[in-house]
Amino acid sequence: MARLPVYLRALQALQDRGTLTVSSEDLASAAGVNSAKLRKDLSHLGSYGTRGVGYEVEYLVYQISRELGLTQDWAVAIAGIGNLGRALANYGGFGTRGFRIAALLDADPAMVGQSVASLDVRHIDNLEEVVRSERVSIGVITTPAASAQGVATRFVEAGVASILNFAPVVLNVPDGVDVRKVDLSIELQILAFHAQRRAGGDGRGAERAGLELT
Repeated sequence: MARLPVYLRALQALQDRGTLTVSSEDLASAAGVNSAKLRKDLSHLGSYGTRGVGYEVEYLVYQISRELGLTQDWAVAIAGIGNLGRALANYGGFGTRGFRIAALLDADPAMVGQSVASLDVRHIDNLEEVVRSERVSIGVITTPAASAQGVATRFVEAGVASILNFAPVVLNVPDGVDVRKVDLSIELQILAFHAQRRAGGDGRGAERAGLELT
């Protein structure tokens, strides 16, 4: 499941370049997996390719999109229209992948009423009404950490069972509610760890040197 969006992104790039067919080896290379794993994954979709030809790009895009539920129109509400919320609202790639930004919500009176990405920002107090009127399926939380749990609880109580959380906090939600957490600071810390390992240090050498100098 986690690899299907990666395959889809690689296939859409091929489609944009006008590529009609792709071998399992080339698609696997573009997706960063080995070809045997890719063929096994795609076989679960009922797609086996054609010997000597490979996979038909357009049809495979359709198959994976259908499996991921992207052939539907998913209404998304973003709560927290700061820098990150604005960036997500203005990103043009969601619409071509089955996601429609239907509503923007914020608690700041100075933000409410502003137009962002051709949508008027609505007050967070209207969250339940917005979820109902716009038929929101996915809630995106880009609020400060202190506000995130309250917003998540209101999304859930309003009937939203899929939440994408960018706030640096673990959300508590009932069983049956799916939460995906994106913590950019953790990802940067992981990259810093690997960069340090490549440089041949463990971080303690520089710290000890600093102590000796003092």
